[in-house]
Amino acid sequence: MATEINLKGEDISPAKDGGILKEIIKKGYSNEKPITNDKVFVHYVGTLLDGTKFDSSRDRNQKFEFELGKGSVIKAWDIGVATMERGEICRLICKSEYAYGENGSGDKIGPNATLIFEIELFDFMGEDISEGKDQSVIRRIFTKGEGWAKPSDGSIVDISLKGTHENRIFDERKLKFTVGEGLLKDIPEG
Repeated sequence: MATEINLKGEDISPAKDGGILKEIIKKGYSNEKPITNDKVFVHYVGTLLDGTKFDSSRDRNQKFEFELGKGSVIKAWDIGVATMERGEICRLICKSEYAYGENGSGDKIGPNATLIFEIELFDFMGEDISEGKDQSVIRRIFTKGEGWAKPSDGSIVDISLKGTHENRIFDERKLKFTVGEGLLKDIPEG
């Protein structure tokens, strides 16, 4: 049975061409949003314009996770989920150029299909760089550096450090130190 879909929302497409419309259904509970390379955890329901459901993580009762900004999902998701807060539920209306394009996907999504997703963002986290992969040190890169070179032991680096736990900042400072001697400046290993 077809359902009437209201095509409204804020245009969040990079070109402001109406390619991705976002409507907030339920506001999130934090001001923090995921950034590129964060692992995000969502539930979603995908429908066609006529209301036909083609996929749902809720039906599988399993949250979907992916790394934001890595191209592992459709463009609309990489763009749209980056605008969400924890706990937020939104509706994304995605034109085909931000979804599956002229090829479509499988039997359920035809060529040039506009898709609608209801997405709930549960959580996100940066890259686990702890030695035991126990999430004791999580890295999030807010501004990516330029070039390809990475500092090695003995290199002098300038950094901005921000330590948080449960959305509370416990350490925030700028400092200069020699790589390999971070413990002398109270910087966790990793």
